[in-house]
Amino acid sequence: MARPSKLTRRQFVKGTAASAIAAPYVIPSLALGGAARPSPSERITMGLIGCGGMGRANLNGFLQQPEIQVLAVCDPDKVQRDAARQQVEQHYARQAADGTYEGCDEYNDFRDLLARNDIDTIIQATPDHWHALVVVSAAKAGKDIYGEKPLSLTIAQGRAMSDTVARYGRVFQTGSQQRSDNRFRFACELVRNGRIGKVHRVTCGLPTTPTTGNHPPIPVPDGFDYNLWLGPAPWAPYCDNRTHWNFRWILDYSGGQVTDWGAHHIDIAHWGLGLQNTGPVEVGGVGEFPSDGLWDAATNYRFLCKYETGVEITVTNRFENGVKWEGTDGWVFVNRGRIDAHPKSLLEEKIGPGEVNLLRSPGHRRNFLDCVRTREEPIAPIEQAHRTITVAHLGNIAMRLGRKVRWNPDTEQFVNDQEAQRMRDRAMREPWQL
Repeated sequence: MARPSKLTRRQFVKGTAASAIAAPYVIPSLALGGAARPSPSERITMGLIGCGGMGRANLNGFLQQPEIQVLAVCDPDKVQRDAARQQVEQHYARQAADGTYEGCDEYNDFRDLLARNDIDTIIQATPDHWHALVVVSAAKAGKDIYGEKPLSLTIAQGRAMSDTVARYGRVFQTGSQQRSDNRFRFACELVRNGRIGKVHRVTCGLPTTPTTGNHPPIPVPDGFDYNLWLGPAPWAPYCDNRTHWNFRWILDYSGGQVTDWGAHHIDIAHWGLGLQNTGPVEVGGVGEFPSDGLWDAATNYRFLCKYETGVEITVTNRFENGVKWEGTDGWVFVNRGRIDAHPKSLLEEKIGPGEVNLLRSPGHRRNFLDCVRTREEPIAPIEQAHRTITVAHLGNIAMRLGRKVRWNPDTEQFVNDQEAQRMRDRAMREPWQL
């Protein structure tokens, strides 16, 4: 296992609670921009935890930001972390006078990366069952965090994550990049400013979760610390379709498309309604869960969420992927490919300076880095991500129970329902604990 290298750039210690609330040592002149790469003392250092598809996609995006210096990558799969390390070193080699670069360390265990005092920020891109442990540890270690969605595996873990980030004064940007898209922002501003009248119904269309058969156990590949990959999840025999991208379809590690895409579209539904810091009071619906096979998340699903304001949000795979708000005077629909409305004239509306103007992001990763410097709240803060994914978790719980559940969004407790209450969290396999 690689150990932290001797520091050649500025050093600053963030290992205590007192130092954890300090901003990274970044010279303010960085805000002036410029094409030249900032000097070492101006850079924001970064480590990647979770080197799969989304991890390396985020890594590529951050490498394009001139002030970022990636120092280390981490993954229990040597193949994945080697690919990420090579990505970093090839990027910097192209900028080097001699065309070579060797300066990215790699780790098997995320705790070794977080122990480094020369890393300011991390990309958290592990499977969902690892999110809480990594984020809580990173916040305590004084790191600012760009964290992939869905935020959490359980409601209780999400609450612990948000509370810890707040307690240690860290900046956390959720990878809900639709908030940084002008099309989604404009749709939400139309709704927030009453252009469709009083909203009574919202529909979030999500993809269908795939299915597969049973897969017999096979030997763990060389270089893959599978026991560490499982971590807090129950032990299970190894097979290819259990890990990496396909963990999303297994309830021990994630929540299917209900949480994977629900993290995006429920978030936008809340943003347009101005309900991003609360939640529903009742949730009920029907989901089809495979009775056999490795993947067990709901394939077809529909659940209805009722809010104290009277609005209802339906989440289903039987609707076009996107978000539709319906009001007394019209409707607005948006997804990553288009925006539509009735009447069509809504699409020509201008949002005035005295109206609700949602934050205009310069780019999701750029917004995160700006907030690392300023210590302001980013466009997709962790508390709102927690409220978003709680709705998806409530939907999965109600569908698994086969009945409606009542929820108190203020206390974040189920109302008179001990069976549902027990599903707010899950036990972690020893020795892991928050």
